[in-house]
Amino acid sequence: MKVLIVASEMAPFAKVGGLADVVGSLPKALSTLGVDVRVVIPRYKKIEGSTYVTDFPVFMGNHLETAILRHKNIKGPEGDIPVYFIDNYRYFYRDYIYAGDDDAERFAFFSKAVLEMLPLIEFSPDVIHCNDWQTGMIPVILKERYATQDDFYKGIGTLYTIHNLQYQGLFPKDILRPLDLGDEYFHPEALEFYGKLNFMKAGLMFADQLSTVSNTYAKEIQTAEYGERLDGVLRKRSRDLHGIINGIDYEEFNPATDPRIAANYSAEDLSGKAICKKDLQEIMGLPSKDVPIIGLVSRLVDQKGLDLIGNIIHDLMKEDLQFVVLGTGDPRYEALFRNIGAEYPHKAGVRIMFDAVLAQKIYAGSDMFLMPSRFEPCGLGQLISMRYGTIPIVRKTGGLADTVEDNTTGFVFTDYSSSHLLSTITRALTEFRKPNWDRLIKSAMARDFSWGYSASVYLGLYRGIREKVCEENVA
Repeated sequence: MKVLIVASEMAPFAKVGGLADVVGSLPKALSTLGVDVRVVIPRYKKIEGSTYVTDFPVFMGNHLETAILRHKNIKGPEGDIPVYFIDNYRYFYRDYIYAGDDDAERFAFFSKAVLEMLPLIEFSPDVIHCNDWQTGMIPVILKERYATQDDFYKGIGTLYTIHNLQYQGLFPKDILRPLDLGDEYFHPEALEFYGKLNFMKAGLMFADQLSTVSNTYAKEIQTAEYGERLDGVLRKRSRDLHGIINGIDYEEFNPATDPRIAANYSAEDLSGKAICKKDLQEIMGLPSKDVPIIGLVSRLVDQKGLDLIGNIIHDLMKEDLQFVVLGTGDPRYEALFRNIGAEYPHKAGVRIMFDAVLAQKIYAGSDMFLMPSRFEPCGLGQLISMRYGTIPIVRKTGGLADTVEDNTTGFVFTDYSSSHLLSTITRALTEFRKPNWDRLIKSAMARDFSWGYSASVYLGLYRGIREKVCEENVA
């Protein structure tokens, strides 16, 4: 089985959100199953240390761009895994990954360059695994252009994974031209979406199979409430839509060996967790006291339920606890948490920044981890926090519903309301003061969210796609 994973970000090279962590860890798990797996992402300005492979022209409608192909291996459990980088100074030599005025053209170029590179590296994958809107055009141009013009591409199938349906890639229709697609694709049964061209819809309409990152989210996005106006498309393809929960890298996220935390510990010996708690209090400028610490590591955006926290923060600060926050995002939420830190300097430690090491210290040193999300396709924070024996407090949605069991591995509330969040936190604080809190810690740490099972499900999907493509070619 040969698989090419295509994405716009990958840890450790370039990261904005959880997509990077998935793309950085899934290939390692697939390689243990015997898959010849490779990855390709854009080469952004911050990525260094890759080796030149070749360069080639990419036609972008009325002009020509040069794609420079670079390569670097990452170490997997079964040997090296090749990672390719598509380089172009005009499109990718920038300090940011997204939010450019020319994002449509940037990722149209990337999509075409990915397909153009395959014969040059003599790699014909059984499946191209596309991720999120930035790669949504690949199934279209592969099926409608490349496979119709060159036999090299005829045996290649596609899987399209939705990591967050909210971000769809909506652009004017004139991006069809550099993609070599005509106006016949700009209608509601193809790529048109309320007068715009929709990259996400392209992947949903043209990929051989679809997946998303939890079973509950797969069901939610087929409803008007969560479907972001694509629920009709998803219902039509419901037989091809699969929910596969994300895993985490159990070597990287291991409290027994993690070099980033103050002391190592395990479910059998939790003594190091208390040391991590004191270390976190010192870093955050909080008094060293034996009170519960609630941690929050998050993008500071609407999706994450931060308005609920803002509504209850004064009630929460009346409790004997400490609250630590790490993240960046929407300026109004950054201001909210800065104000909380200023108003309650002895109870709230706030860092408006991205710091991977500090994130690990929060996972290890907190007692509880807060994720009151409005929606959550999968969520990695709750998986990491459970691995570190930090009990998640979550809303029952998406992957949070699939991974956290109320009063066994965490605390769960259903209604999206501040009162329900506050009552659930209060319930968790009550349990914390009881002598059996360690029962929750050990139960959470015993859960297995490594990639083994999910990678085997992906492998099954890849095999099904290969068989489907073979049957279509024979027919």
